[in-house]
Amino acid sequence: MPFYEVVTVMATLFCIIYFFYRRQCCKHPILTDYPILGMLPQPLFNLWRIHDFVTEAMKRIGRTGEFTGPWFTNMDYMVTCDPFNVHHMLSKNFHNYVKGPEFREIFQAFGDGIFTADSDTWKYNRSLFHSLFKNNTFQLFLENTIQQKVQNCLLPVLNHVQQQGTVVDLQDVFNRFTFDNICSIILGHDPNCLSIDFPEVETEKAFNEVEESIFYRHTTPKCVWKLQKCVQIGQEKKMTQACKTFDVFVHACIASKREELSKWTKDQMNEQTHVDLLTILMREHQNQQEVVHDDKFLRDAVFNLFVAGRDTITSALTWFFWLVATNPLVEKKILQEIKHNFGGKVGVLSVEDVKNLVYLHGAICEALRLFPPIPFERKQAIEDDMLPSGHSVKKNTIVLLSLYAMGRFEDIWGEDCMEFKPERWVSERGGIVPEPSYKFMAFNAGPRTCLGKDLSFIQMKMVATAILCKYNVQVVEDHVPMPSLSIVLLMKDGLKVRITKREA
Repeated sequence: MPFYEVVTVMATLFCIIYFFYRRQCCKHPILTDYPILGMLPQPLFNLWRIHDFVTEAMKRIGRTGEFTGPWFTNMDYMVTCDPFNVHHMLSKNFHNYVKGPEFREIFQAFGDGIFTADSDTWKYNRSLFHSLFKNNTFQLFLENTIQQKVQNCLLPVLNHVQQQGTVVDLQDVFNRFTFDNICSIILGHDPNCLSIDFPEVETEKAFNEVEESIFYRHTTPKCVWKLQKCVQIGQEKKMTQACKTFDVFVHACIASKREELSKWTKDQMNEQTHVDLLTILMREHQNQQEVVHDDKFLRDAVFNLFVAGRDTITSALTWFFWLVATNPLVEKKILQEIKHNFGGKVGVLSVEDVKNLVYLHGAICEALRLFPPIPFERKQAIEDDMLPSGHSVKKNTIVLLSLYAMGRFEDIWGEDCMEFKPERWVSERGGIVPEPSYKFMAFNAGPRTCLGKDLSFIQMKMVATAILCKYNVQVVEDHVPMPSLSIVLLMKDGLKVRITKREA
């Protein structure tokens, strides 16, 4: 027998044996496992609707299953949307499930910030930001910043659009609003993205491209995107350029802030007007004569806070306004609640004011349940474990938690789970119905629960009341929103609407 025939026979036997070995190891397959390609073809063909595709797959096999990628690519995952498994991993057995080195490699742009860190680095970051967010001076600064941005920029832009009678991308408006807001809150610098001429801001665009590239790394074998990164082609080239653009912007802000602080007197150091987060981080250790927060730490902190306080809010507001605009009865009840609490004339509400809006709070929770800004969470097991569902998790296994799918299971949220129903969050006594975080995971769960949860609700309520009281938001005909391919659940083509004055 010729040598090439021997090689062919041996290769064929190896493939057959390996194929059945994989089948044996994968006891709970989510999809059909093809030779060589694994289960990857089906998600790729359905990438344009990937979150709904995953939801449908999970409903067929139950709340938990296994995904195997192409052979020898290390793209094998456990996938779950079971609240009891989530509670086990994120709370009860928290220390066994970490972000891990692979996560940090994929999310390289995040650096060593709070979202990618584990162990002592994570504890330090969390403790630091917890103290900053609880600072009364900072909370007052945050409230004033949001109120001024809504009053002086958001409403005038919408009023201009209404007068022109043009179609506007409301998601783009929110993108600009949150970018200006987060820059002001974190850096003490307002880039003025939100204005009637809708200027193109290179940094804001670069930030979006980074997030899209990170999603791409999740859907591509590591060897492929690593090669693209090495030779600087395709999506990886975009990511490198985008990171450079963002880093130049942030480092310029850091350098400017350092120079500004170096000129301050002791009295100026104690003034309560300078309370953006970057100033606080620098000022604390300048007062203590310690050099702890170097430029890299500050850059990573800024990037992580941008993700937490910018795109997540944009996503939540965009889906909320689409849901409200397409559910007029809900809109009517929100307006009735506002009128009941504040009468006919409503300006930009304060933090204390928005706490009284229970039905609005429920409507925002419903939007977050159906369209969580971060649609999936990724964890890695340190040691072997057994999930409450009975599924075995081997050491180093990557576990994907589908928040999007979790909000669409009837046995979790009831037969009406696909309905936009704020009433499910309002008790008979008129209070908020508390749902456990492992069931309603929009703000994560366990020790890693989002520190900015309350601040996020405050901002969304202030924006929602300011817009709804003054304007009707009408989605243009035939506009079908589709989730974008990004780590944040934005609308692919934006939210195209017409703005009209609301009659008194």
